[in-house]
Amino acid sequence: MKKYKRIFVVVLDSLGIGAMPDAERFGDVNTDTFGHIVKSYGKLNIPNLKKLGMFNLHPVEGDNGVEKPLGRFCRMEEMSNGKDTMTGHWEMMGLRIEKPFQTFTDTGFPKELIDELEKRCGKRVIGNKSASGTEILEELAEEEINTGAMIVYTSADSVLQICGNEETFDLQNLYRCCEIARELTMKDEWKVGRVIARPYLGKKKGEFKRTSNRHDYALKPFGRTALNVLKDNGLDVISIGKINDIFVGEGITKAYHSDSSVHGMEQTIDMLNEDFTGLCFTNLVDFDALWGHRRDPVGYAKEIEKFDIKLGEFMEKMNDDDLIILTADHGNDPTHSGTDHTREAVFFMSYSKKFDGGKLLDTTNTFAVIGASIVDNFDLEMPENTIGYSILDSI
Repeated sequence: MKKYKRIFVVVLDSLGIGAMPDAERFGDVNTDTFGHIVKSYGKLNIPNLKKLGMFNLHPVEGDNGVEKPLGRFCRMEEMSNGKDTMTGHWEMMGLRIEKPFQTFTDTGFPKELIDELEKRCGKRVIGNKSASGTEILEELAEEEINTGAMIVYTSADSVLQICGNEETFDLQNLYRCCEIARELTMKDEWKVGRVIARPYLGKKKGEFKRTSNRHDYALKPFGRTALNVLKDNGLDVISIGKINDIFVGEGITKAYHSDSSVHGMEQTIDMLNEDFTGLCFTNLVDFDALWGHRRDPVGYAKEIEKFDIKLGEFMEKMNDDDLIILTADHGNDPTHSGTDHTREAVFFMSYSKKFDGGKLLDTTNTFAVIGASIVDNFDLEMPENTIGYSILDSI
């Protein structure tokens, strides 16, 4: 018999809580996204996360938590070999990634790939390097608008990104070019985790602004996940934010696009008014995209405070048979060098009105306890060749 009718998993994208034991291998020694944000910003006004037990799990200078936390929480370490969005989310739902996705951070994309992309899209490529999305617009957007060229760039993540001005490039044409890029990057030697359409508006330097019409073209999961099990057994699997893109629609029954992380939480709150049975899976990307990669601890801190307000609204409206799980998919320490994600453990923070008190649970050796616990809740079994184990009895 199911313990909870509705389970909400909310991913605070990139909010790690300290370096993994193998962080040195990734160049991420002593990273701590949450801890260093607090150290840079000062006291965070996050009463709801605090009463759930965030500072009990991750004490900071001047705050060791509350005497009686409401949540049940633990530290989760990543089993997969990576520190990117897809690796983190796929592992949550039971897949272990052994081989990291291809990156082209140091060299840009090979000439053969760029030549084929230009030929198929009918546009000259400019850029072709690792760059911040906002910086490359300042550098090259005017040239793109004036010449009809196409900005292609990457990052420290496994991505090929194409910028397009919505007024001069045309959004559908941008999506077409990204679909071509996705097809080309299915070759093993060019295989990136995601191709991302990055539309923007503006006519000159200082005015360029990316829009919410971003679209991710991700690799399809290489195996069945917890999401497939839920959907195949007639349960609802509702995606909010970029979850649908990350899983390429696999195991999703309904998907909602978000304009921002605040909007994503508002959509998640709205789902409390819906009569569904199953999972609502939300990704809040602004923590990562707007603040982590841009190395802005103050902006990141304010985003966490905005989230906490919405979390309070959510908790107030929950039914007795609802469960919320808060987590992250990797780190992105805004005080660290470079602009890359960071190899960190993440938090597992759960709450239900059924709880008779909170507690610290044992550290897990994989993020996949999330998917395994959800599947267990509905008296189902994880697919073959997946990882993870249920901690449902503890929550």
